[in-house]
Amino acid sequence: MKPVFEEIWHLAKPYLDTRENDVHTQISIRFAYQLMQSEGGDENIVVPAVILHDVGWKKVPPELHLKAFGPKATSPEINRAHEKEGVKIAGDILVNLKYDTDKTAQIVEIINGHDSRKKSISMDDSVVKDADKLWRYSNEGFNIDIKRFGESCDEGLARLHKYLLIWFFTKTAKNLAKTELMKREKEAKI
Repeated sequence: MKPVFEEIWHLAKPYLDTRENDVHTQISIRFAYQLMQSEGGDENIVVPAVILHDVGWKKVPPELHLKAFGPKATSPEINRAHEKEGVKIAGDILVNLKYDTDKTAQIVEIINGHDSRKKSISMDDSVVKDADKLWRYSNEGFNIDIKRFGESCDEGLARLHKYLLIWFFTKTAKNLAKTELMKREKEAKI
């Protein structure tokens, strides 16, 4: 990663120590780079947006997290709250680093709807949204999610199958998700 991204990571890290967001963010960054190779996107927008997209969860009480996301979510307003808080935190971090103001505006706009906005507003937004969702298909993300959602392995696999065709904006993300899902299925048979 570029030195400025390392600085952003360093400033974001205290906000990523909830919900396994440190692990989630690292995996999402790897997926974002894979997506940008095939789909395009501005690294100077995508990478900071991925690093900062979930910093707002730090301001949401942990006992409310599973009401906001996952298969049993009942309170989309809590999910929306993490986006709004994330905009504030991300904006402060980027201003503190004197990050490009036009790129900062685009980054916070992506963060402001990365979960709640059902349509993509740009290729950068598509890459961020797809990288965010792809982590669920990774070995680490899958195992974290089935544990936190109280699912069996089969239930977790069924959930990922259900969302495979509706979550992703890019062809590359759909293909990566299929590949990762096949790996999870093979691992489940071992």
